[in-house]
Amino acid sequence: MTAVTSETVIDPLEQALTDRAALIQLCVYAVDRARSAGVAERLADGLTSIGVAPLRPDGQRFDPAFHEAGGTLPTDDPALDGVIAETELLGFADHDRVLRAPVVTVYQLRT
Repeated sequence: MTAVTSETVIDPLEQALTDRAALIQLCVYAVDRARSAGVAERLADGLTSIGVAPLRPDGQRFDPAFHEAGGTLPTDDPALDGVIAETELLGFADHDRVLRAPVVTVYQLRT
């Protein structure tokens, strides 16, 4: 008599999407830790080629719904108050879905 076993059937599309998400997270991790600017840029370019865009909002108005403030930089220019001075840590978006908000330094009017 032959033993009957039940194996879990994995949907190939679901598995591919799960694998893609894991690879994206690994690449984002590698971008954060790359010691070479060239390596970080190559990883970011590779992510862009599959629809994962790096988010570097320098010069944009700070919006806490889309950005995480890591610090402030004093300014005497009222036009710069609330504008992002620089990106400390890149954010990433997978098409329209934000994977990680960028951490930014924001100009703050000196009082």
